[in-house]
Amino acid sequence: MIMRILVTGCNGQLGNEMQLLEKENPQHTYFNTDVAELDITDQQAIEKFVSEQEIDGIVNCAAYTAVDKAEENEVLCRKLNAEAPGLLAAAVEKRGGWMIQISTDYVFDGTNHKPYVETEPTCPNSVYGATKLEGEQAVLSACHRAMIIRTAWLYSTFGNNFVKTMIRLGKEKPELGVIFDQIGTPTYARDLALAIFAAVNKGVVPGVYHFSNEGVISWYDFTKAIHRIAGISTCKVRPLHTAEYPTPAARPHYSVLDKTKIKETYGIEIPYWETSLAECIGKMKDWENEIMKD
Repeated sequence: MIMRILVTGCNGQLGNEMQLLEKENPQHTYFNTDVAELDITDQQAIEKFVSEQEIDGIVNCAAYTAVDKAEENEVLCRKLNAEAPGLLAAAVEKRGGWMIQISTDYVFDGTNHKPYVETEPTCPNSVYGATKLEGEQAVLSACHRAMIIRTAWLYSTFGNNFVKTMIRLGKEKPELGVIFDQIGTPTYARDLALAIFAAVNKGVVPGVYHFSNEGVISWYDFTKAIHRIAGISTCKVRPLHTAEYPTPAARPHYSVLDKTKIKETYGIEIPYWETSLAECIGKMKDWENEIMKD
């Protein structure tokens, strides 16, 4: 069956990766939107779009992701992360459709010492985490065919992200301090997009899922790997305690997610984080070479 699928937040990291994969998966019709095409805080606009375009499913990649700014902009953050997903879910439910909502490891407080499974109690300790949890609950309440995918440490060849920042700073500075006592798993947005396509093509099985790449690492070790793979050898990277780098929003100290459920449900294999990092940085280098040729 050919489906008509709305993808929101198409200009972001995940949204851009979704667009690339759509070209490789032409069996469905995709409507890629960002704020210029569809205001996801406008209930009437959403209902009109979903109805007129006969949308069968929604992949919501849109979110307020400025974690520290969220502490000051709670109203806007809640509108985008909590209220808007609920509006999207309600609109597609009227058509008997499905929805995939992208969420975050920040719904947990990061005090675990073993990977988080989907059934563990949530306990966000930031505005961003709290609003993303509210968004999960709104979607699950409004749409009975809803899938939540929590992810962590997202990066891509698109947009601004940790990998790009560390490459830039590594080239600009002789020394960097990076936090070593926050542990998690980087997630290549393309790998997450592939998992979303697996769910779409097999058929959305409602519920909450976790997805990141395989393996465990600290931000400090992640930076060291980024510099090694990118060929940066002139920048010294120092380990910092979280207390040495205070931020407005609290970060989880432990953000490792258990991916067993999504792997077993959709029959997918998830790459090791360093394999995906090398792929991403390789693409960045290829693009740089193409620009230099032009």
